[in-house]
Amino acid sequence: MRIRISHAISYDYAEPARHITQILRLTPRDHDGQHVMSWRIEPNVDGRLRTTQDAHGNIVHSFYAEGPISSLGIRIDGLIETIDLAGVVRGGHERVPCDVYLRDTLLTGQDEALRNFADEAVTGAATPLSRMHALMAAVEERIACVEASGRTGVGATAAFAAKEAIAQDIAHVFMACARHLGVPARYVSGYVAQSDDLPHGNGAHAWAEAYLEDYGWIGFDCANGLCPIDTHVRVAVGLDFTDAAPVRGSRQGGEGENLNVLVSAQEAEGRFANQ
Repeated sequence: MRIRISHAISYDYAEPARHITQILRLTPRDHDGQHVMSWRIEPNVDGRLRTTQDAHGNIVHSFYAEGPISSLGIRIDGLIETIDLAGVVRGGHERVPCDVYLRDTLLTGQDEALRNFADEAVTGAATPLSRMHALMAAVEERIACVEASGRTGVGATAAFAAKEAIAQDIAHVFMACARHLGVPARYVSGYVAQSDDLPHGNGAHAWAEAYLEDYGWIGFDCANGLCPIDTHVRVAVGLDFTDAAPVRGSRQGGEGENLNVLVSAQEAEGRFANQ
C-alpha cells in the first residue's frame, strides 16, 4: 500500500514568544515493512532545523526560532510504501538491547489488579506468541478505545481501572502486562491509514511491540485488535509515550497558547502484490 500522510501543527500566541524550541519525532525510518518514498518537514517561520538520533534510534528534528513570534506552523507531508508482514518488524534500526524494554516507567507501572489481569489473560496459551495474542485480545475486550480530542494520557493503571482510554494508554496497558510476564515491550507512535477494516484509523496512532525470541519484534495494536498490517506506518519507539512523543517543546513568553493539529493518512494508490 502507498500511504500519503499530511500532518499540520499550528500554534497561536496571545503574547508573542521570544524563543521557541520544538523537538519533533515525526520522521519514519525504512525497514522491511515500509519504505519512505518522500518526507518533508517544513516550519513556516525562519529558524534552525537540526537532525539527530536519540537513544532508541528515532530520527529527531530540533527546531529553534527567535521571536517575536505570534504564530508557528509546522507542516509534515510524506509518502510511504508499506507491506503487510503480520506485525513482524524486520530490518529495523536497533540501538539498544531488547532487555532494556523490560524496564517499568511511570506510565507502565503495574498494580496488583493489572498483574492479576495479565496472568489470567494468558492462562492456557501454550506458546510465547499465543500468550501475546491472548493478552492483546484481553486488553481489547477490557478497555474501550476513545478518541483523543484533547485528552492526555493517564498511564496503564489508571486506564485499566477506567476501562476506557486513548490508544496511547491502551498501548501502555499491554506493555505493562507484557513486562510483568517477562516479555520486553515498547511503545510505538505512528500513523494508520483509513480503512473499513479498522475501527480506529486515518491519522496519528499508537500501539505496542513485544520481543519474542523466535520472531523478534512484533507489533500489537490492541485498539484495533490486530497486529499491524500495511495500513500502519511506524515512526518512533520508546519505553513509553514520553520517549516517542511526536512533538515536545518549550518557549520563552508566548502566553495564551492555542494549539491546533490536523492529521490525515490515506491510501494514495492501489495495493500492490508482494513479490
